[in-house]
Amino acid sequence: MKEFTGFLHGMGIGGWLTNYKRFNVLPNDKRYCLTIGDFEHFESYITEKDIEYIASLGMDHIRLGFDQLVIEKERGVYREEIFVLIDKFIGWCEKYNLNIVLNLHKAIGNYCDIKEEKELLNDTELQERFIDMWLAFEKRYSLKPQVAFELLNEVRDVDPNLWNELADKTVTALRVSNKTRKIIIGSISWNDCNFLKDLRLYDDDNIIYTFHTYAPFEFTHQRGVLQPNTCYYNREMPYPSDIERYRDARFVSYDEKNAYPDFERMNKEFIKKSLQPAIDFVNKNPDKTLWCGEFGTIRHANIKWRENWMRDVISVLKENGIPYCVWNYLSTPNDGNRFSLVDDDNRKILSEEMARIIKGQV
Repeated sequence: MKEFTGFLHGMGIGGWLTNYKRFNVLPNDKRYCLTIGDFEHFESYITEKDIEYIASLGMDHIRLGFDQLVIEKERGVYREEIFVLIDKFIGWCEKYNLNIVLNLHKAIGNYCDIKEEKELLNDTELQERFIDMWLAFEKRYSLKPQVAFELLNEVRDVDPNLWNELADKTVTALRVSNKTRKIIIGSISWNDCNFLKDLRLYDDDNIIYTFHTYAPFEFTHQRGVLQPNTCYYNREMPYPSDIERYRDARFVSYDEKNAYPDFERMNKEFIKKSLQPAIDFVNKNPDKTLWCGEFGTIRHANIKWRENWMRDVISVLKENGIPYCVWNYLSTPNDGNRFSLVDDDNRKILSEEMARIIKGQV
């Protein structure tokens, strides 16, 4: 597999320009509004000290999530004050020798966790706005080759051909002005690696393919409030542990699809099997670059269990030459599934062992 030079082990930043409020509790007519409180949050949440600290942890890149409605005031009109914040962020990353992934975390029509009246992949106008927004980013950052564009985070469970077509149109538009921009494209079904096989591949060394992993979901999202199964059982689950002991935590009484009957134990072999489609992609496409752009554990899980899981995931990724970016640095209280790796108050890593693990020392 081709190396993703400068993007081997990174840290995601959510909660700043994405996941800053709970959209699912807002009435439909308020979801696309930005308030005074939102702008106060944008101005203060992340500072140069945060970027300096992430660099000190040994990361070589940061994946910054942002929402389309944060950057786009209306079609073709972009918020200069948000672009200025991103300018500052890029400047801080340059100062501390960090590369950057600008990740469209939530697009209008693909908010991944709420139902919308118009779907991105079925609406021509929304698709045109999507492409135009990325062209605005290219225009602004044309002289910043260290900035990669991740077209869209966690496309819903849709026809892969629809996503391939929009991604292709966006790549084609961007390539008119920049032949070497690093462009990252993920699979459908919330970046499930099982759907990497359905992605359109390019004869282009600067196209990077990506996936996410949170298996086993019942562990990584334990006692989470946004999904029905983890909310219903509301119980702790250690890692590693026996599947049989926690089978009821798999919500099988409600939805048999959530069971994993072929696994007896959650451990490194479990992780490897869950990542086998990504490993197969690497072996089948040695001339392509694959990057695991997101994985993590909910913050209230026991720190030792979190370390154990993170160690196993990173071990499997490294054994197969797959670079990665952990999720995430810091989460706001409004983020229903908080995956923070640092303390809310002092913004320091929750354990020295975790710092060692995410650096790739496994």
